[in-house]
Amino acid sequence: MSERRVNARHDRERADWILAAVERHELDLLRYVASITGRAETAREVVQDTFLRLCQQSPGDLDGRLAEWLFTVARNRALDVKRKERRMSTLTAEQTAGCLDNREAPQSSAETADDLQRVERLVAGLSDNQQEVLRLKFQSGLSYKQIAAVTGLSVSNVGYLLHTAVRSIRDSLMPDDA
Repeated sequence: MSERRVNARHDRERADWILAAVERHELDLLRYVASITGRAETAREVVQDTFLRLCQQSPGDLDGRLAEWLFTVARNRALDVKRKERRMSTLTAEQTAGCLDNREAPQSSAETADDLQRVERLVAGLSDNQQEVLRLKFQSGLSYKQIAAVTGLSVSNVGYLLHTAVRSIRDSLMPDDA
């Protein structure tokens, strides 16, 4: 095979790898970054920058660690932006979904909306670390090990934070007579 064909094939494979990464992780990254910055437009910019940085990486260097790398880069960039702006206003899950997902979130009843708002208030009352690990686990589907890699926490600390956060929310949602 000629060198030109090898380079063209390599370029196609690399482009396919990047496109697959965007398709698989973009929405989760947008939601996660929006939860840090509080602004959907800022989240889009941070995630775009994250994928631009991915273009400079070799697939072999990130083999098996792509999600951790993407979330770590996005988190660090989002925290940089947040520090520069010196403000953070958390979007509700409903607002984030409306900004980042072109589909409308179905609200089956007023009761469901009330329950969602109650859970959002309970999550907002958790520590920043607990909120972050909850988002990474339940919105982005990362494992404890991946969350630890993204946040710099130990796996056991991630487990503890998730356990105490879920327990706190569950206890608050349980009726007093249960």
